[in-house]
Amino acid sequence: MLFSSLTFLPTVLALLGIDQPRLGITRVVVQEQVTIRVPVVRARPTIPVRWVEKKGPRCIASDAVLAATLAEGRSIDFHLRDRRRIRAKMDGDCPALDFYRGFYLQPDDDRICAGRDEIRSRIGGSCQIERFRLMVPRRPK
Repeated sequence: MLFSSLTFLPTVLALLGIDQPRLGITRVVVQEQVTIRVPVVRARPTIPVRWVEKKGPRCIASDAVLAATLAEGRSIDFHLRDRRRIRAKMDGDCPALDFYRGFYLQPDDDRICAGRDEIRSRIGGSCQIERFRLMVPRRPK
């Protein structure tokens, strides 16, 4: 009986005008401290793409981030709404952390900046973002 009542919960919430939880980035503000939870998605098996690193921005808008994937070494690739891929390179003191289940960011404003912000794993460790690199697909020869 309880389970059959729960299946109608999304419909009831929609009728009452209450937003349903969405998958993806979650932003929470507690005592003027913004925490952003970024889901880590698995790369889809497609045609292999070779990426080339180019000079990246110093900061990216936090609301532009859709998801992230783990890259080689101490790096995380942010997938942005405008279809760009930005690689966050962690500082040299960054241990191998478990980012597989997602991570948290606590930027000082609405931007995520290299040299200032840290990525925190869900198990408690953190690494500072050393720099961002723009990832561009290599053109086949």
